[in-house]
Amino acid sequence: MSCGQRGGILLRFMGLLVFAAFLCLLYLARHPLLRLAGNWWVVEDPLAHADAIVVLGDDNFVGDRASRAAELFQAGWAPQVVASGRMLRPHTGMAEIIERDLKSRGVPAVAIVRFEHQAANTIQEAQALRDLALQRHWHSVLVVTSNYHTRRAHYTFRKVFPSGITVSMASAEDSEYLPNTWWLSRAGLKHFFTESVAYPLAMWELRRVQAASSSAGAALWGYRPVRVASAPGSAF
Repeated sequence: MSCGQRGGILLRFMGLLVFAAFLCLLYLARHPLLRLAGNWWVVEDPLAHADAIVVLGDDNFVGDRASRAAELFQAGWAPQVVASGRMLRPHTGMAEIIERDLKSRGVPAVAIVRFEHQAANTIQEAQALRDLALQRHWHSVLVVTSNYHTRRAHYTFRKVFPSGITVSMASAEDSEYLPNTWWLSRAGLKHFFTESVAYPLAMWELRRVQAASSSAGAALWGYRPVRVASAPGSAF
């Protein structure tokens, strides 16, 4: 065997050793890396007083988003809470469910605005809520959604809302997604990988939105607002 052949074999062997060491290091560091990946989806802006707290629709079974919104309202961060939700039937929808959750958690009916729409995704919901915010002349909104959904919602609302309205994100701890152990449950895996696909998809779709006007955006994304319901005596 020539010296060149021996040298080539030695280099390949060294390369295999380096690769094996890398895999071993990756295995030992898997939990910190998985925790880092799980927490990357969670966005929490510094709290500031807002014109309204907005609870995004499709809350989970136990109403974690509504619970977080109720806490923020009771702490005085905004005078109104918007229960946003898509229609499920002609006579009922998620907004009504969230409204009931808010009431059961101590938010008075007079402070709740039930906002019903037919948005099929976060982009469409942001478009609908943008129009509501413009109609109400809000200057700031505090958006509440599930922890795993905050990064995508944060990106979407910052793209869709006009620069004159400040959008802050408040993360609701979700019983189905624990950022430090998300890989141990089926629900956690589902939410993590759903966001891994939905976030870049939203970035791709929203590349066209910046130049869209309110009416043009509505036509582009196809949402149809249904109605806004305010409690008797509400400022809305």
